[in-house]
Amino acid sequence: MTKRTSQEAYALRLVVDVFINKKLILTNATMPALRVKKKASVIVAAHRMSFRTGRVMQEEQSIQRAVTRLCIQCGLFLLQHGAESALVDELSTRLGLALGMDSVESAISSNAIVLTTIKDGQCLTSTRKNQDRGINMHVVTEVQHIVILAEHRLLDYKGVEKRFSQLRPLRYPRWLVAFMVGLSCSCFCKLNNGGWDGAVITFFASMIAMYIRQMLAQRHLHPQINFCITAFVATTISGLMLTLPAFSQTPTIAMAASVLLLVPGFPLINSVADMFKGHINTGLARWAIASLLTLATLCGRSDVNDSMGGYEDGYNRLFTGANAGHDLVCDPRRRVCDGL
Repeated sequence: MTKRTSQEAYALRLVVDVFINKKLILTNATMPALRVKKKASVIVAAHRMSFRTGRVMQEEQSIQRAVTRLCIQCGLFLLQHGAESALVDELSTRLGLALGMDSVESAISSNAIVLTTIKDGQCLTSTRKNQDRGINMHVVTEVQHIVILAEHRLLDYKGVEKRFSQLRPLRYPRWLVAFMVGLSCSCFCKLNNGGWDGAVITFFASMIAMYIRQMLAQRHLHPQINFCITAFVATTISGLMLTLPAFSQTPTIAMAASVLLLVPGFPLINSVADMFKGHINTGLARWAIASLLTLATLCGRSDVNDSMGGYEDGYNRLFTGANAGHDLVCDPRRRVCDGL
């Protein structure tokens, strides 16, 4: 009995030892696999994290690239349609800051604009060539409105891009522009003692000249040549009308008033404003362009003097063709002076 019990106890101990050893063997066999699996999961997680980080960086770079394009497009709109350089710099910077950029730097010239955006230490620079599209304050006002909406978080960069793509210059009918230009020039003639007859001459001469100017601009003629031809047409029409018997006593200020539509007032004002606010290069360039346009106008008027050979209107005013401009002749009776 005792011997049997001891044998059973030995067998039970043997079974327990075998079970424990088997468990230890299985545990030792599976530990390297678990370690390898854990290491592989860590590698996969790191790869996923790096992929997500790279994707986020690509998205941020694409957003910065889009914002840079919008900022330089904003400045280009303003520069093309007659805004001063300080306003171009200010609005492009405000738009970039409103769309999340840390800083916006720009360099403006008369025929190009260079702009750089900075975001989290990343710089992105873009350059655009400027092509003059004529003075249009409607475009300038709309761009200012879009920038204000972006600053108040009412537009994101996609909304700003959509607004810019829909922006079109406001164009009035040609006949209306020509009519209003003729009316304004005739009013100036009347205010300067030109009389109603002088206002009539100025109205027709300047209206026809403005229509000719629009036709030449549509054909992309050089601005200097355009101004010269327009001045020739305006002065010729007013000079021929002054030779009619019905306008024999009309003051000759009508000839000067008929070319007021060619005065480059806006470029001259912008040039002074640019130089006053530190944009010296752009201001000098605009002043030079305005001076060339004025010179072209003078050439057009002097060509009329050469072709007409002068005319006589009571005090024998003589327009000579030897000078580049007009001889200044004053008439105390009419209280006007001829010449420029």
